[in-house]
Amino acid sequence: MLFQIKSYLKFLWYSKNEHAVHSPFVFSLLTKCFYDKKSKPEYIVLKEYRKSLLKNSNTIEVTDFGAGSKIFKNNTRVIAKIAKTAGISPKRAQLLFRITHYFQSDPILEIGTSLGLATAALALGNPKASVITLEGCSNTRAIAKNQLQLLNINNVKSIGTEFSEYFKNLKPKTHNLIYFDGNHSKKATLDYFERLLPTITNETVWIFDDIHWSAEMHEAWEIIKTHPKVSVTIDTFQWGLVFFRREQPKEHFIIRV
Repeated sequence: MLFQIKSYLKFLWYSKNEHAVHSPFVFSLLTKCFYDKKSKPEYIVLKEYRKSLLKNSNTIEVTDFGAGSKIFKNNTRVIAKIAKTAGISPKRAQLLFRITHYFQSDPILEIGTSLGLATAALALGNPKASVITLEGCSNTRAIAKNQLQLLNINNVKSIGTEFSEYFKNLKPKTHNLIYFDGNHSKKATLDYFERLLPTITNETVWIFDDIHWSAEMHEAWEIIKTHPKVSVTIDTFQWGLVFFRREQPKEHFIIRV
């Protein structure tokens, strides 16, 4: 917790908004996407998705293959509490929707479904996109699949797998957007990064969740930022966005959202 507090104070000190950005690509992304305050009909669907989970007082046994939870002390968890404390926030879900919609990303890969709150945002952002979401825990995956079906979100393919096993057999395939939210450890994050590098194109967008979750994750983020194939990176504190656009000079931005 102390590490996160120090990281956030540092973020507040260095972060800027669109007025301090001189990159046309990033300026457009901020003004037309990040800071778009217009209401969207899809936000109502995302709200209903969350509302349904928050009403669910059933307990499930969660299988955690990642770095564990800083909130839950055991693996028997109430669905409503998972949605409230461990799921993507309403504000972040809306931003994820806007990013997907802005880039019209297709296909999309999500590493870590959990209860599917972020999955819904990705799928609604581009209903024509093919969304693959990976989840190792069969119980949370079942909840997400059911929720998506109830709201007629039909462009998602859910795969039950440990991430490392999935990547072992992965044939090089382009994913225009990848949302990394599965294993918050340095080793796993960098392993996924290296394994997926052969799939990048000039239009690829990668979003890493919880880049300041721990000193380990911060170190992983610093390594990713400096990779020679990476051009533009954006730190929003919660997320690290990575772009591989060859025409862009190498720049890093710390942006308040």
